[in-house]
Amino acid sequence: MQVYIQKSDLQKIDINNINVELPNLKDIKESKSIVIGKWLAKWIKTDLANGSIKVNNLLPSKAEFAYLLGVSIGTMQNALRYLEDLGFVESKQCIGTLVKGRKDGKNSTTMRKLTSKREIAIEKIKKYILKTNIMPGENLPSSRVIAEIIDCSANTTRIALETMCSTGILTHKFKNSKETGWILNNRDFDIKDTNTNETLVSKVKNDIEEYITKNLRVGDKIPAHATLSKELKASIKTIHDALQVLVDEGILLARRGRYGTSVIKMPNEMAVEQRRETSIFAAAQDTAFYYYEKTQNNIKKMIAENYQIGQKLPSIMELSKQMDLSPNTIRKAFHNLAKEGYLAFSRGRYGGTYIIDVPETEEQAFKWLAVNPQYAESCKN
Repeated sequence: MQVYIQKSDLQKIDINNINVELPNLKDIKESKSIVIGKWLAKWIKTDLANGSIKVNNLLPSKAEFAYLLGVSIGTMQNALRYLEDLGFVESKQCIGTLVKGRKDGKNSTTMRKLTSKREIAIEKIKKYILKTNIMPGENLPSSRVIAEIIDCSANTTRIALETMCSTGILTHKFKNSKETGWILNNRDFDIKDTNTNETLVSKVKNDIEEYITKNLRVGDKIPAHATLSKELKASIKTIHDALQVLVDEGILLARRGRYGTSVIKMPNEMAVEQRRETSIFAAAQDTAFYYYEKTQNNIKKMIAENYQIGQKLPSIMELSKQMDLSPNTIRKAFHNLAKEGYLAFSRGRYGGTYIIDVPETEEQAFKWLAVNPQYAESCKN
């Protein structure tokens, strides 16, 4: 059984224990993020070799590095992305950046990631060089002009050009990387077959479809997000987005609570009539709407039976305990009732939520049920 990494189990590297000379960020021909990324790579490689740090040690935070080097957190973010592309570290959501061991110069990342914008920009620049037949020793346009040609942001394009300088493909003559002066050194490079139209979400969606075809039948529940994340080596957020695509395509049905997400059509099947036993449920978004509407109607009834215009309602926290609902649910209901003209908010010493109109309480009970309108319509026939 695989054990998920817990932040509390990781050893964090103390920023004060980094005993290497800081990089010179004054007289540089590359951007600060590239210089810092190279400095970090050299430090990690050296300290891994002498045992000062170990694989899966947690790096200091971006804020700590930014303070140490006198740069912005955004610069550190770009530096760590560059470092991750080189294969020295791996970022984990809600945990941080982990030291990774490099093997044969390849990234040992175990979690699938979307191809970075910088990598896509590099491949586009390579294709542009070959298409326009730029020869070694000749100048390229400025980074801003290239950005327009390859349809990438100016910042992404500049970082891509600087990365190509670090690999020896280009040389930049000036300190300011925004200026012209990119010179082609050689055309001895490969073009990667990167499909920029296919995102990681679409790849994971295809993998989930294959998983459903091999392991599930119509009516079966989909495994939990965490289980699929481990199985497909993708983040939980990517799994969530891929499942939502399958819901939109009518392959899965998402239902609230213990019902979970289940298969209503196999991926390789053509469009089929929706099963009656599943069509009774409304979509989760509609169910949430009915839930908040029910809360609002309960508060309306409470106001009509117990309060008069000008009186003050209990606080959100008091109503939360009284109605056994979350404070956020009560807050949303209050704001909706204020929009309908029943409540008004006041600040200061005598602040609170005041009644400015007593609502009618005759509501249709069936609106509270999360029933699919199409199913309800079919029941009339």
